[in-house]
Amino acid sequence: MGFYSDYIFPPLLDLGTRPFHRDRQRLIAAARGRVLEIGVGNGANLPFYSDQATEIHGLEPSLPLLNRARRQADNGRHPERIRLLAGDARRLPYPDQHFDTVVACLVLCTIPDPELAAREMRRVMSDTGQLLVLEHIASPNSRTQRWQNRLTPLWKHLACGCHLNRATPDILRDAGFDLTQTHRYRHAGLPAFASQVLEGPARPRPG
Repeated sequence: MGFYSDYIFPPLLDLGTRPFHRDRQRLIAAARGRVLEIGVGNGANLPFYSDQATEIHGLEPSLPLLNRARRQADNGRHPERIRLLAGDARRLPYPDQHFDTVVACLVLCTIPDPELAAREMRRVMSDTGQLLVLEHIASPNSRTQRWQNRLTPLWKHLACGCHLNRATPDILRDAGFDLTQTHRYRHAGLPAFASQVLEGPARPRPG
């Protein structure tokens, strides 16, 4: 992590993700039981958790962002249920089937080795649990996808590793998730090159 990623980029990210505000509220409100949020960032989602989320673990690799999340947690409702930890989504420091809900909100586009992170999320999630996912993904439109491929090398440097062209649905399926209850749509508040979204609850695939 560097000065740009820790101090300059976070306010830009807050601005860029404003169109997702209602989507994030809707997603996070469905979390229940013991919850793990991957890439908790500055804690922007913490106020959206309902009382159904009895224990909330937030994992974040950036210490400056994690400190902001701690301030957010301390100033919110029920701070005693929130546990924040510096860590890597590719090596989750939790036992198998530990969580009822795992949250991946605008983070899988950035994580190096998303395949490994997805397998780790499946490992720590209960067989009766849910992965709540809200991610921008590769467009199904071939012309738009070509632009995503062209822009991603520059974009990932400006946006701290964010990839515009990740095939996140395929990554999650390969990790053992059933995406039947999720839906894909074009987000009206985003530019075309980043507007394709995957949202909803993914379930463990039987077998």
